[in-house]
Amino acid sequence: MRELLNVLYVQTQGSVLHLDHDAVTITVERELKLRLPLMRLSGIVMFGRVTITPFLIQRCAEDGRNLVWLDRNGRFKARVDGPTRGNVLLRRAQHLALSDAQRAQRIARQIVAAKLQNSRQILLRGARETSDQVAHLALTQAAQQLAESIGNIKECRDLNLLRGIEGDAARAYFGVFGYHMRSNGTDFVMDGRTRRPPRDRVNATISFLYALLRAECTAGLESVGLDPQVGFLHALRPGRPSLALDLMEELRPIVADRLAMTLINRKQLQAEHFTDLPGGAVHLTDDGRKIVLQAYQKRKEEEVTHRALQQKIPIGLVPHIQARLLARYLRGDIEEYVPFLYR
Repeated sequence: MRELLNVLYVQTQGSVLHLDHDAVTITVERELKLRLPLMRLSGIVMFGRVTITPFLIQRCAEDGRNLVWLDRNGRFKARVDGPTRGNVLLRRAQHLALSDAQRAQRIARQIVAAKLQNSRQILLRGARETSDQVAHLALTQAAQQLAESIGNIKECRDLNLLRGIEGDAARAYFGVFGYHMRSNGTDFVMDGRTRRPPRDRVNATISFLYALLRAECTAGLESVGLDPQVGFLHALRPGRPSLALDLMEELRPIVADRLAMTLINRKQLQAEHFTDLPGGAVHLTDDGRKIVLQAYQKRKEEEVTHRALQQKIPIGLVPHIQARLLARYLRGDIEEYVPFLYR
């Protein structure tokens, strides 16, 4: 249970939220754990088996305080907004920003710059940790290439050019990704990024983790009232959660890529946890997915320092915080969207 950006996030299973005059109280097994004045809160987000009394629901609706229900894994379930507060103005601001080429490019630049910076941190960390000189050189050179790409982003004023810079950087990043693997012999060989379908075990692991992360980002956007379909970096397509894909970019390296390396290098994933399908596709088995899911849940509980908040928060809350920061920028509450940078 913690308060971030005036939003109360309740993750403790079995929590019960009550209305106590002008405050919300939280009990677990009838023991008082927290009491907060309602006037401090603009919203409450509940994960999993969390109960809220009808009296508190009604009060929040009357005050225009939004309530969000997510399952324990962070997938969006429902949202309640009161009559004095709705999503129409925020979504209108989202569409207006998309129609404003300069503003859309500004958001996209922030997202891509953060993605490349976080990717570069992964490369530099890999270079420090390897004892193989060939791997060290390859990872260092790729990190330098990403540093140059980050420098080019600052002056980029064309969205297609920005996408080109991001694409070139991604190819450099995944071109050396196999050097991060330090075990399992030839079972986990990777030659660049392949998807739809993944063609090797490393790509299969990454693709599954990206699917989990996309669901988290979609839930974060839904929880603040943004439309996950309307993005700024990824082009609009029917049925495509473009804004969720945008939000994912800065989080892929630290949430998904790093976890994939850990699972493979610690031999938690073995060749037996994958299956080869007709046409060259490689997928995780049921047991393999279970291993990844368990590790992903533990990864979400690890804490990282968020520079915008100047405090540590669980990694699982980062997509929700980023969604709220984006909403604040679109509303004009802050001058710039602040992406997440990993330290």
